[in-house]
Amino acid sequence: MNLHKGLRERWTWICYAIAAVVIVVDQSSKHIVVANFYEGELMEFTSFFAFTLRYNPGAAFSMFADWGGVQQYFLSGLSAVVSLGLIFWIALVDKTRKFEALGLALVLGGAVGNLYDRVMMGEVVDFIIFFHWFPAFNIADSAITVGAALLILDAFFGRHSDAEKAN
Repeated sequence: MNLHKGLRERWTWICYAIAAVVIVVDQSSKHIVVANFYEGELMEFTSFFAFTLRYNPGAAFSMFADWGGVQQYFLSGLSAVVSLGLIFWIALVDKTRKFEALGLALVLGGAVGNLYDRVMMGEVVDFIIFFHWFPAFNIADSAITVGAALLILDAFFGRHSDAEKAN
């Protein structure tokens, strides 16, 4: 599929809308937490689930957090390039590849949600905690994880079904 045809597909725009919803939900949830929590405050809902306010200057699991501030520019640039690539990739995905496109949309929404934090604050707001020993994360991180899982499932099972359709 070419880019021009992809941008005329309804499914492409549905995927962009899904990414936009992820961004809005992510940013809204972060603003609510920042407005109502002080850093490190813990609100436990169950023995394994809580909210807190943490700021992560690095990437996943605080990787690169000790780079002395350079990580903000590195991670912002990387996120911007990846996000642009995902925008084009979604437009190029065949309309029959729904799981692939949905996975890309979730990753795009999550990447842009965290990119906004990095550009505006220099760090990402995290607030969801499971099992107190697991690092805090946010809605954007969750969307990226679910999107990546869909892409992996599609890689294992989606291509096989395409081959069967061709026969």
